[in-house]
Amino acid sequence: MAEATPSGSGGPIRVSGPADDGPLAIRGGVGGIRFQLEELAGGAEKLDDLAGRLAAIEVEVRRIWEDLTPFQDLPRWTGTMALNAVGEAGRSVQVVRTELQHISSKVRACKHEYEMAERLAGAARGLGVPNVEGELQRHTDFWRTGFLSRSATENIIGNAAFVSPFLKALAEVVIPALKPRPLAVTREESIPIVLDPSPSGLLERVRVIDERGAGYIEVIEVDGGGRRAYVVVIPGTQLRDAAGGANPFDLDGIVEGVGDSSESVNKAVREALEAAGARKGDPIVGVGYSQGGIHAMNLAASDAFLEEYDLRYVLTAGSPVAHIASKPDVSSLHLEHRTDWVPGADGAPNPDARNQVTVTMTNDLYVQTGEDVGIGPGHQLSSYQDGARLVSQSRDPSLVESTAALGAILGTGGAATATRFSLSRTRAPAPAAASADSHKPARGFAGR
Repeated sequence: MAEATPSGSGGPIRVSGPADDGPLAIRGGVGGIRFQLEELAGGAEKLDDLAGRLAAIEVEVRRIWEDLTPFQDLPRWTGTMALNAVGEAGRSVQVVRTELQHISSKVRACKHEYEMAERLAGAARGLGVPNVEGELQRHTDFWRTGFLSRSATENIIGNAAFVSPFLKALAEVVIPALKPRPLAVTREESIPIVLDPSPSGLLERVRVIDERGAGYIEVIEVDGGGRRAYVVVIPGTQLRDAAGGANPFDLDGIVEGVGDSSESVNKAVREALEAAGARKGDPIVGVGYSQGGIHAMNLAASDAFLEEYDLRYVLTAGSPVAHIASKPDVSSLHLEHRTDWVPGADGAPNPDARNQVTVTMTNDLYVQTGEDVGIGPGHQLSSYQDGARLVSQSRDPSLVESTAALGAILGTGGAATATRFSLSRTRAPAPAAASADSHKPARGFAGR
């Protein structure tokens, strides 16, 4: 929360980072700066409303006092006393009204100073004003783990607002094979499971579906307190097959998620939900790791998906989702690690909003000689599961409300039905031959 000294105190405006709960740095939610600023504004409006009502009472009291003035010459206990009593009441109302207006002005001044502090901090970050402590931390992260931290990656990538249209143009013009292709959805099996509906338990379903094979997603039907709810589980990037193949979660899947808002995956998820028995308006929870988190958050920003289903909650782990604007009535929880560069690959922090909570794990991670940690220890799914367990134990108000919202949808867990679907891309168009006849339409398609 930003900290600002009151007006006229002469002290500096100081800005602190996100709230900390042990190894968790928490941003957004009901404890976030943006929500608290909204609460200040709401409080000032309520004070102004009360002051306005009191002003109306003042007018009415004044009218009554004027009506009593003809009786001021009557005996004191009948005329003057009544006039004085009404007059005192009017003055008391005026005092309370004036104090409320004074408090309201102070609240608005406080909100203004907080906003100024946030703008100054944002401007400093945008201008590249160095933060010595932060720079030392980035270097420490790099030498300890051998991988860049999120903050270092933000500096490298810069403003990612350019990335999405660039990738879309790249797919459509430069490398047609990257252009998103429709997905075939095949129902494979339905099995009974025991669901742990906590954030850690939901990330365990990511591990299970990833081990099931390349290109799989899972739809879990849950009895959410008498009404069915569904969990959609989407894995991270899978490198089992060559890029451009049938697996929608290969490297090309990142291009679709960032550059095409996961249009093909979105349609496939809707088809899978329908096949699993979901009906229009059923509550949905989206869960995604790494690339899967991009697809899950794109569901929260899709009018087509939200017209069909009531997506209420999205859980992501290690996913760059800062530039995906979810609808206000969708709650989301984003898990990140200080040494994981992937969540920062979009070059911006996640929004600080009431419905969006970001938890950054700050614990140290060490790499042992010969240990296979993929693209970094901070990006390991097991590390995010450990962080998710801490989230469930936290008493931070933002996390308490976020996990309570998840529990309200899925209940306490228990018996559930998991239906697995395999997704596969259709064949990509064959590249045009570089010949004198290359202007002629190509015949047929080349599969991969």
